[in-house]
Parts: sequence; structure tokens; C-alpha cells
Amino acid sequence: MRLADHDVYQSLPLSRKTLLARLSPWPELPFYLSVGYTVARASRRAKRGRYGDDQWVVSSLRIVRALEGVGARLVVEGMDHVRGLDGPAVFVGNHMSTLETFVLPGIIQPVRPVTFVVKDSLLAYPVFGHVMRSRDPVVVGRQNPREDLATVLREGKARLDRGVSVIVFPQTTRSVTLDPARFNSIGAKLAARAGVPVVPIALQTHAWGNGKRLKDVGRVDPSIPVRFRFGPPLAPDGRGNQVHRACLAFVRETLGEWGVPVVQAERARSAQ
Repeated sequence: MRLADHDVYQSLPLSRKTLLARLSPWPELPFYLSVGYTVARASRRAKRGRYGDDQWVVSSLRIVRALEGVGARLVVEGMDHVRGLDGPAVFVGNHMSTLETFVLPGIIQPVRPVTFVVKDSLLAYPVFGHVMRSRDPVVVGRQNPREDLATVLREGKARLDRGVSVIVFPQTTRSVTLDPARFNSIGAKLAARAGVPVVPIALQTHAWGNGKRLKDVGRVDPSIPVRFRFGPPLAPDGRGNQVHRACLAFVRETLGEWGVPVVQAERARSAQ
């Protein structure tokens, strides 16, 4: 299964649910068993220095199969915009859940080398931290916005100069709604600094819900569609302001089409 080979990818019919998923009254059980096995296996390889790009893609696609195995339907659109890139890019999207961190590598990495901008606490996770460190991410503290911007501009450009694309979630935290006031321009600024395009991503991933005690372990609701849509690449400009507005407009319009709540402009302006 290569999601990257399709301009539009859609999951197979719900009849392909696994036997355990059909028998279990809780989709969380078979799903988290699959996720736990996949992450543990990847972590062991990463600690031994044997977890490369191909293994990352395999792990990501196993998470996709785990989602589909409990009845979730995945739709990926706009892959022609990714395959049409001549070089690295900054991918900028909204951030809903843990799902996109696991699934995006399986979509993008087969086409272009990619990594993430992540908060430092993610690298401290007991098992998953080994996997993320092996991916050479851009690490920020989320305590000092000016320091984070400097880090992203410096370290992100270094990776882009090596041909590695960078995924940025401009929202400061995961949210099932889009608040334009919290969708900052750090991705567009990085693209402008490095002279590479921005590829906007609109995503709907809250089928994998955020947990109350453990944020990464929440309810799984297969009835909620999982959607990723890549927009046309936006050429870098000046300080990135125009690209940022265009990226935000793409995400906002797509989420509106999908029925995802978007904070109104008046409220967004008052929050700035």
C-alpha cells in the first residue's frame, strides 16, 4: 500500500475490518494494541540505529492499517501537488490530534524526505522519543516564542538546504477547531528564509481523539472521516506574509467545506 501513488486515496469498504475489531465492542482496544506494537518495534530499531526512512514509512502505514482495521475511513487528496515539487518544501497544516504525526510520514516520505518541527517534550517520551529523535526533527521548547522562531529559521533552513522538507503545525496546541488567531506564520517565515514553497495541508483527524489524562490516548471514533488535503504549492515571498494568508485561507475554506468549526474573524482579531 503506497498512499503516495494516488492523487486521491480512499480507504477500502468497512467490510475489511479486522476480526478483533469486529469482535471487540471498543475500537480503542485493537487500535491501541496495533499502535503499541508498531511503536515498540520502531523504538527498538531506533535505539540500535537501524530505523531509517523506509522503516518510518512502514511504521506509518501500519498505523493507517490499524485505523482502517477498526473501520475508520481515510481520504487523502492533492498528492499531485506533493509529487510535482522540484525540491524540498515547508508543509503547513492545522493540528488536531496525534494521528497526523503518525500518518503524514507514510504519505510524504515516499515522495520527499521530510521531518517535523516538534516540542522538546516529545523527545522525552519513554518509547516514542527514540523514534522521533532518529528522524532529526527541529526541536523547540514552546516557552519562548522568539527563541522558537530563531530555532525554526536556523535549524529548519539547515534541513531544507539538505533537501529535507519540514512539516510545521503553526497552532500552539491540538484543537478540533481552527482559530486563525492561533495559526501563526512561522512556517511561511521559514519558507521565505529558505526560498522554498509552502504546501498547505488541511486535515481532519479527530477520529483519534485527545485523551483527558493522557493526551495521546483518547477515544477512537471510526464514524468520523479522516481527511488530508494538500493544496497547490505557494511560492515564497518577502517575509512570508502573503503566503501565510493564502495558506490559512486554504485550510479555513477546506475545513469549512468539511464542516469543521472555524472561529469567526471578529473573534480571531480580538484574540490577537
